[in-house]
Amino acid sequence: MKILLTNDDGIYAEGIYSLYAQLKKIGEVIVVAPDSERSAVGHGITLSRPIWHKKVKRRRAFFGYGISGTPADCVKFAVGVILKNKPDLVVSGINLGPNDGCSVFYSGTVAGAREGALLGIPSIAISLDTFDNPDFTYAAKFGAKITKYVYKNSLPKGTFLNVNIPNITTSKIRGIKATSQCTVPIHGSFRKKKDPSLKDYYWMTGKVPTQKNNDKIDTYALGNRYVTITPIKSDSTNYDYLKEIENMRL
Repeated sequence: MKILLTNDDGIYAEGIYSLYAQLKKIGEVIVVAPDSERSAVGHGITLSRPIWHKKVKRRRAFFGYGISGTPADCVKFAVGVILKNKPDLVVSGINLGPNDGCSVFYSGTVAGAREGALLGIPSIAISLDTFDNPDFTYAAKFGAKITKYVYKNSLPKGTFLNVNIPNITTSKIRGIKATSQCTVPIHGSFRKKKDPSLKDYYWMTGKVPTQKNNDKIDTYALGNRYVTITPIKSDSTNYDYLKEIENMRL
């Protein structure tokens, strides 16, 4: 089993190393990740400037390739330049912070998995539900477990898995839920401040959806201490409405 591992927190992040340590127990792992943090870049790719890459060591040993582009670039570059053949799987993560609900549109971690799916490779995005004091131990072990499952059972064409894991001890996790994606927007708000020259600037903040007791939706199940697994389709076409558009007289 050949696994391409990427992320958006950068090749030096703790999450990707923790996942690498578990994945290499079950297969060959090739790390191709951004050379620095690329959080919230979505599915952007680099077209207006060259892409550079370099070999990266961690703990005095070769770890992988640092890429000057985005997570989507990393997957494209790995398949097009570094690897002779497509990998069996693409795994993206472990992200520091959740990627549930509408975050899937902004997340570079999710984009890494989506790019894999677009290239016809079974892919998984894995995120940890915290921004502070992360413990990647369980998330890394679960990541290896679901990677092994997907390798044996594959995924529908164009579909990838978006996995979110609570940042709590294993004993406090209530279980694993297959969930749909929450579609409540992350409401953007802006804090107005002044720079040293007294010019106004704004810092974007957000508010997560109000918690509900609905464990069929990723955001709420995650808040209720479940690991969530959401199958995401790369094809966003609304086929039901497509029929109506076909009958429009414009």
